[in-house]
Amino acid sequence: MNAFVRYVTMGVYKLFYNFHIEGVENIPQDRALVMASNHRSYADPVILTMPMKKPVTYMAKEELFKNKLFGWFIRKLGAFPVKRGTGDMQVIDDAVDILESGRHLVIFPEGTRSKDGKVGKGKTGVALIAARSGADVLPCGIIFEGEKLHFRSKLTLRFGKVIPAEEIAVTDGSPKELKTAKLRIMGAITELVEGGGDREELPLNED
Repeated sequence: MNAFVRYVTMGVYKLFYNFHIEGVENIPQDRALVMASNHRSYADPVILTMPMKKPVTYMAKEELFKNKLFGWFIRKLGAFPVKRGTGDMQVIDDAVDILESGRHLVIFPEGTRSKDGKVGKGKTGVALIAARSGADVLPCGIIFEGEKLHFRSKLTLRFGKVIPAEEIAVTDGSPKELKTAKLRIMGAITELVEGGGDREELPLNED
């Protein structure tokens, strides 16, 4: 999302919602990251990209690509299709290639939207991608009350401290290792969503 589009999108979100971005001091600018976030709405990929200065790519369920026009549109926004419920190693390879190309990769480990705001258990794919790519993980939290966003809802995007690649301790790719790494990532996301705390807030009219 280029600077102009970010300005316009931030302006729209500021108009329609009581929108805040916190924890911007936690975003490294010198490397590609796995952006691991909870999942609240269809707008989440757009919300997450607004403060990011590097190009961002995100996974989307393959059903969204059935409509050719809509599929073309979300591809332009950085989406690529993922078949849910399968262990498609090509998806893992594509994700690693994206990170190695210097783009951030957004992943929603829960795999589906949460209607009540509670963070789910998540899947181990996020740990496998982080381990295979050697990328650091940036935990992200999207917070609002209720099942859906409404006009002037309070909407908060919160970034946590980066989890260094060396802390995603996956050496042999065993289910136990992947589960431990996944729990580390999901715990950081849950803390952002349920905890909060004092963080630097990004003014919505700044680049």
